[in-house]
Amino acid sequence: MFKSGFVNIFGRPNAGKSTLLNALTGEKLAIISPKVQTTRHRIKSFLNGEGYQIILSDTPGIIDPEYKLHEKMMKAVKSSLEDADVAILLADVYDDPEKMDKVFTDLHLKGNVILVLNKIDKANAERVEQVKAFFSTRPYGKEIIAISALKNRHTGDLLKSILEKLPEGEPFYDTDDMTDLPQRFFAGELIRERIYELFEQELPYHTTVVVREFQEKTSLTKIIADIVVNRESQKGIVLGEKGSMIKKLGTLSRISLEEFLGRKVFLELFVKVRPKWRENDIFLKEYGY
Repeated sequence: MFKSGFVNIFGRPNAGKSTLLNALTGEKLAIISPKVQTTRHRIKSFLNGEGYQIILSDTPGIIDPEYKLHEKMMKAVKSSLEDADVAILLADVYDDPEKMDKVFTDLHLKGNVILVLNKIDKANAERVEQVKAFFSTRPYGKEIIAISALKNRHTGDLLKSILEKLPEGEPFYDTDDMTDLPQRFFAGELIRERIYELFEQELPYHTTVVVREFQEKTSLTKIIADIVVNRESQKGIVLGEKGSMIKKLGTLSRISLEEFLGRKVFLELFVKVRPKWRENDIFLKEYGY
């Protein structure tokens, strides 16, 4: 008997969805940042084991859209709702339970649901039990598992529960594959992760990365990417004095890329200004949203 199905993670920004996906798969496929709204795409990762294939999806944090980019992000959430064989509702154990309840109730989920309380490594036992008691009264709270995705605590219990609920069926993807996304996608994401790390305030949210060239040569991989910003002033910040920040960004990004790809990388970065790109359908389509 073989089991296979789609297991999709839903939650508010910064609940730890990307960290959980990486913890369950044992690979870093989703970028991580302390800043909210880091994830912009639905990222599928394939967890293949003896007798099963889990198609695990990280989704953007659930928000009220403020501009077209946000609308595209919420469409990724909607598509995940439609094909979920098992839905993981992920909540930070220190988030307001009543606010989370509204978010989860509004999803109108049917079928297999697991409510997961994350970040218990930062919480005391009393807080965990209080939140468990609150959610146990909710229709979607029939099964609650408390974990720390960051510390990989109790993720094995979560995996066991997922496998119990997974439907029977043949693999959807080649069991040697880890994801259905190309390496150039992850190259852009790793550069964007460093932007979140290096730059403060709102700049990362006004920025996207477009990989213009991704060539695997004999001795290295050549990557050319554009960093797209909204305003000229933001371009100056990304470049830094005498190019100091773009150089630092390039160095850190290259290190991440070499670790991910397992080979030498030649990386060139350019900064381009595209006013109001987050509201422009043509730009959003060009940039992969």
